[in-house]
Amino acid sequence: MTRKEFLQTLGVSAAVLAMESMPGASLVEAATQQMVEGENKPLPKNTERLRFGLPDQEAKVMKPVTAIVIGAGSRGSVYAAYSAQYPDSLRIVGVADPNPVRRKQMAKTYHIDDNHCFNDWADVFRYPKFADAVIIATPDNLHYAPCMKALAFGYDVLLEKPIAQTARECTDILHQARKYGRIVGVCHVLRYAPYFRALKRVLTEGRVGDVISVQHLEPVRFHHMAHSYVRGNWHSSKQTTPIILAKACHDLDIIRWLLDKPCKRVSAFGSLSFFTRKNEPDGAADRCLDCVVEAKCPFSAKKIYIDRHKYLYVFDSLPKDQMAKDAKLTEYLRTTDYGRCVFRCDNDQCDHYVCNLEFEDKSTASLQVEALTSYGGRKTRIMGTKGDIVGDMKSFTLTEFLTGKKYIWDEDISKLPGYEGHAGGDWGIMKDFVLAVANQDEKYLSSSIDVSVESHLMGFKAEQARLKQKIARL
Repeated sequence: MTRKEFLQTLGVSAAVLAMESMPGASLVEAATQQMVEGENKPLPKNTERLRFGLPDQEAKVMKPVTAIVIGAGSRGSVYAAYSAQYPDSLRIVGVADPNPVRRKQMAKTYHIDDNHCFNDWADVFRYPKFADAVIIATPDNLHYAPCMKALAFGYDVLLEKPIAQTARECTDILHQARKYGRIVGVCHVLRYAPYFRALKRVLTEGRVGDVISVQHLEPVRFHHMAHSYVRGNWHSSKQTTPIILAKACHDLDIIRWLLDKPCKRVSAFGSLSFFTRKNEPDGAADRCLDCVVEAKCPFSAKKIYIDRHKYLYVFDSLPKDQMAKDAKLTEYLRTTDYGRCVFRCDNDQCDHYVCNLEFEDKSTASLQVEALTSYGGRKTRIMGTKGDIVGDMKSFTLTEFLTGKKYIWDEDISKLPGYEGHAGGDWGIMKDFVLAVANQDEKYLSSSIDVSVESHLMGFKAEQARLKQKIARL
């Protein structure tokens, strides 16, 4: 292991890594000092740290599980990358994607045979079964059909969320999985993040007593809303799913998982209030590049893509040279929806949404999905009979009512391979899915397809309640 690799393993900051010219001993001392200072930072009186340890992300199996990736975009590439890190756990043996750039890149990276590279997902099933599993990371409207086909062919399936576009399609997939005895892992990756696993653990151990109520906030961030749910692939609730599922089915699942009991009643409120024609500024144009007030607009496509270089994964074939890249981005912003004014798009997704949930034992939860925030990361408050918890997806504090004692969880997940994705959850689910397939036991997954479908039904019922302005029952 090189000195740089050693420091990265310890989670050392870029500033320390930049000290490459220092003697080896000095580098190690600096790294060790930083780690000790972080771990042993003095805590207030009557406060302790919770330490559960970070998980080993490698699935230990007798032979690699083989998988076909259907949908080689951002999410498909993330899941496939687990194979590059842990080739003895997972091997990618097929890819299907209509985009030739993405398809060829994945084929090159994982040495996929030409005969197993497909333009259309349906072509995968023109061949006899040639892998253990299928990873479905297609757009929302292409989850149902390939999943149903894969299950009928005898494949286990890792399915990107949301499961499908309707409640009926979700239950169809559940029944298909049971009919053919196959495993379906739904990519509710937040369950696998060390933060949420620690949160679940303290609740299971009864540290706050019985949970009475949960408040959960999903701050989308203003630029992410503009990119994905105004201009982007999820701008239409009818073509994809309502934002309560398209964005927040993670959060419904987390609430259901933490409370670990069926939901009985749902109410919801929300609307598309801001990203509409009536709110466009004077002088607005159809495209940001032609707009005289673009410089004063925080939602400007030029600011998001060219100036700040956010979400560039949606643009294929970008050159490596920065000037050439900016020129290509300018072309994209003149020809695609990503360059349109956010007040003149064909969007219908709510930009604020409140969902209230009542569970079997009368415990309650509220979920807010908010577009207009400067920050991301879920914010959660849990109220129990013995204590409460306040968390922000990086750390949480548990306070005992009787003693006033506080327990803080704030473990450094940057030591985990693949920690960047969903607070460490992306590769956590890959490990458990590989183990589930290798052992043919869905219990390796933190959620069965049954519970995943149930949390989706909570979302469909919430949208029904919002539109009908009535309480919906499950």
